[in-house]
Amino acid sequence: MSAPRIPVVADPVVVAAGTTAADAVAAAGLPTSGPKAVVVVRDPQGKLRDLDWKPAEETSVEPVPLDSPAGLEVLRHSTAHVLAQAVQDVFPEAKLGIGPPIENGFYYDFGVDKPFQPEDLTKLERRMQEIVKSGQRFRRRRFASLDEARGELAAEPFKLELIEVKGEGLDSSEVMEVGGGELTIYDNLAANEDKVCWSDLCRGPHLPNTRLIGAFKLMRSAAAYWRGSEKNPQLQRVYGTAWPTRDELKAYLKLLEEAARRDHRKLGTDLDLFSFPDEIGSGLPVFHPKGGVLKRVMEDYVRTRHIEEGFQYVGTPHISKEGLFHTSGHLPYYKDTMFPPMEMEGSDYYLKAMNCPMHNLIYRSRGRSYRQLPIRLFEFGSVYRYEKSGVIHGLTRVRGFTQDDSHSYCTREQAPAEIKHLLGFVLSLLRDFGIDDFYLELSTRDDTRPDKFVGTDEDWATATAVLEECARETGLDLVPDPGGAAFYGPKISVQAKDAIGRTWQMSTIQYDFNQPKGFGLEYQAADGTRQQPVMIHCAKFGSIERFIGVLTEHYAGAFPAWLAPVQVVGIPIRDEHGDYLEEFAGTLRRHGIRAEVDLGDDRMQKKIRNAQQQKIPFMVIAGDDDVAAGTVSFRYRDGSQRNGVPLAEAAAHVREVVESRTNSGPTAA
Repeated sequence: MSAPRIPVVADPVVVAAGTTAADAVAAAGLPTSGPKAVVVVRDPQGKLRDLDWKPAEETSVEPVPLDSPAGLEVLRHSTAHVLAQAVQDVFPEAKLGIGPPIENGFYYDFGVDKPFQPEDLTKLERRMQEIVKSGQRFRRRRFASLDEARGELAAEPFKLELIEVKGEGLDSSEVMEVGGGELTIYDNLAANEDKVCWSDLCRGPHLPNTRLIGAFKLMRSAAAYWRGSEKNPQLQRVYGTAWPTRDELKAYLKLLEEAARRDHRKLGTDLDLFSFPDEIGSGLPVFHPKGGVLKRVMEDYVRTRHIEEGFQYVGTPHISKEGLFHTSGHLPYYKDTMFPPMEMEGSDYYLKAMNCPMHNLIYRSRGRSYRQLPIRLFEFGSVYRYEKSGVIHGLTRVRGFTQDDSHSYCTREQAPAEIKHLLGFVLSLLRDFGIDDFYLELSTRDDTRPDKFVGTDEDWATATAVLEECARETGLDLVPDPGGAAFYGPKISVQAKDAIGRTWQMSTIQYDFNQPKGFGLEYQAADGTRQQPVMIHCAKFGSIERFIGVLTEHYAGAFPAWLAPVQVVGIPIRDEHGDYLEEFAGTLRRHGIRAEVDLGDDRMQKKIRNAQQQKIPFMVIAGDDDVAAGTVSFRYRDGSQRNGVPLAEAAAHVREVVESRTNSGPTAA
């Protein structure tokens, strides 16, 4: 919900051999309580360590405060343990699943006989408060053997399953219990004695004690399949949020209230923009006429911009034979997120999940010269991804969507200039739509998982260095995203903040040196040799559907006048004034203004309320005096009015505001 906190590296402290990190923190005079308290340290290998960690030799470590990104994750995972302890105190029969930190909070899965009810969450919060106030300490303990772990966890079937796989094949971002080839458990100890109050399989790290949990709240419960598979038992998942201070919790809850008011799914229904018919399928939206206006305006805008920026418009089909996605390398890595194949004429066909393989075939269809590069191809490509039902969310996470997708083919020497060109393009696009607060994220390869990526170390180093240099030249903050790269190359993503400070991933730019090799793409160099081009992927909106969802929330449905589905609505004081307003609306329509007249049976005041609820920028009202004088009266979304405006002046006023493409002001916000 909120923007990620950009990491700030603290001055290191030195932990002497045989002493604890807590000793070094205390000796350095660093805080041990409050929101700035140091709660863990980062060792030279980048691993987070508990404060009671004792290195075998003198080690320089980075203190990690509670209010840093890493500190907040530790806070939230520790709060998840407190929740699990409370659940087993209140519901002793509950079996433990997993409990990771997530953005702005945490969850924990439980095997219970009956779903949790709201009153159960109230009981659990009370028990959690008691545990927090008691000041329990977290202490890490390593199992000497797998048999020891099996014995201690014999009553926890889901934990037993985790220790058998030892983390292999599990998503480390969601499973905090195991990993790194060792099995550890965290004991919750009483504040002033070594009495074990509760224990949980976990790799940690954790807070020194529960009193550092400044504020928390349980948000809701929901059903969730064990390890995300419909083939596994259904558990009960409890979601919560945790913050260093009560003020931060209050601010977050207030943000949630505002976010609920702006929820694009609700506004999509209220404003008649789009829907998700069950008859079509989950995650497959349809746009109604008003939503279709938004989609068309965006498409017209970005098509024109691409042509101005030197791109050539192409078109490709929605399905392809299986072999194409083997050539591109996608099937081995993305098959789980692609729809199942369709067998036809002895071949398997897949709905495409990406456009780049087909663009490669267009490039390869004829010989290319270095004099032609860069070659820039662009299309509105409809793609389909089999997202799990639990992650589908309105327009922002769908199974069928349209990308304003481009691929630039250039020499390695041209790649930096092309990336800078694309960055300038996408940032200007976002600003044109009223989004002007953003930073960049650089997603790189996870060197510990070479099986997830293809290409040489040299290629990855070159591509990453080029992207980083281009990103830094923008002057925007650059945040690392280790391990977040696509299998074929690193990427820059634009992280944009909306009107209430939430961050959304928008445009992406990816440097690809692998697909050109797989497709045998070439160009004739100046010396007559055949060389392999570099391929730069770029989606400007990301997806049109998602961008519409984000814009709807950014503007709370009150789109700027240039973008609003209905820009002007005429409201006659009595029925006989309708023809007068229809003639005025016709004049506006001839100039490209989206104007309507409300000729319904409602009274004038009800029509004004309806227009306000539909967030229409201009309400144009006419009665006897206006008809006699050749004028109209304006009422704006902010409630202000302007009366007795001559028709020609009124039309010019509307056109001026719309054509200025302003994103603020009484008629625009």
